[in-house]
Amino acid sequence: MDKKIIFSAIQPTGTFTLGNYLGALQNWVSLQDEYNCCYSIANMHALTVRQQAKDLRANTLNAYALLLAVGVDPQKSIAFIQSHVKCHAELNWVLSCYTQFGELSRMTQFKDKSARHPENVNAGLFTYPVLMAGDILLYQADFVPVGIDQKQHLELARNIAQRFNGIYGDVFTVPDGYYPKLTAKVMSLQDPTKKMSKSDDNPKSYITILDPPETIVKKIKSAVTDSEALVAYREGKDGVNNLMSIYSAVTGRTLEQITEEFAGHGYGDFKQKVGDALAESLRPIRERYAQLMKDRAYLEECYRDGARKAEGVSQRTLDKVYKKIGFLAR
Repeated sequence: MDKKIIFSAIQPTGTFTLGNYLGALQNWVSLQDEYNCCYSIANMHALTVRQQAKDLRANTLNAYALLLAVGVDPQKSIAFIQSHVKCHAELNWVLSCYTQFGELSRMTQFKDKSARHPENVNAGLFTYPVLMAGDILLYQADFVPVGIDQKQHLELARNIAQRFNGIYGDVFTVPDGYYPKLTAKVMSLQDPTKKMSKSDDNPKSYITILDPPETIVKKIKSAVTDSEALVAYREGKDGVNNLMSIYSAVTGRTLEQITEEFAGHGYGDFKQKVGDALAESLRPIRERYAQLMKDRAYLEECYRDGARKAEGVSQRTLDKVYKKIGFLAR
């Protein structure tokens, strides 16, 4: 039986955080044996926020190297850079003509990002869910790994696919969300009621997967907890719950085992162990990333090959779309 297809993408907006890794990238790696996976560095999406050209170039290459460093295998998966595959921009226009203004007006991320960047509320920020729908539909994806903040965009992609199929027949696979059984939701170290984010003004609130060991330990030690000095997972202990979740994700221990391990210990000992375990678990990624960044020729070979594979798949979909809507063949 043919493997099902999974598509996912991540923006190159600086080094990935621990939240990106435990919440998404770790799953990308584990999915490669069971599914045909297409993974993209979504540098076109990054343009909705003003970018410096040299920074975007560097961040795109760094993000691609990190993708390989965490374990995405370019021989098993199609790993590519979005702007290298022209079909994304071309399908975006067609799908824009099959998406209603009212649908885009209801996107909560547009409202949130407009509030955060009032000086640059551009048309791309409004229409980028259509580009995201095209990203998915080009590869006839069966599943898309999604977090809570992307559910609305996946639903739009499904609506567009169903609308198009309703007019022209069976053109697009209608994608479903892929929800891993257990995904570590990593919260801010300084405000554990919020998700960890590299856009946070306080650098102590997040850990990147390339932070050196001493920085990781220092940030964990400064993490907000509570005055109870009891390592236990329960409501009202957001800071401790967050650290326990991180420790569980990197050691494989259950919350019950962690509670037993630190019975009678204070937070100082607990935080030291969490910091050490986390730093050690990220060490192979840091080392692999350093090797890859020294071998630019290999990285270029991988992303060019990824672009060729991605173009081969996506062009077939685009050709079908162009024929259905009545574009004259070249």
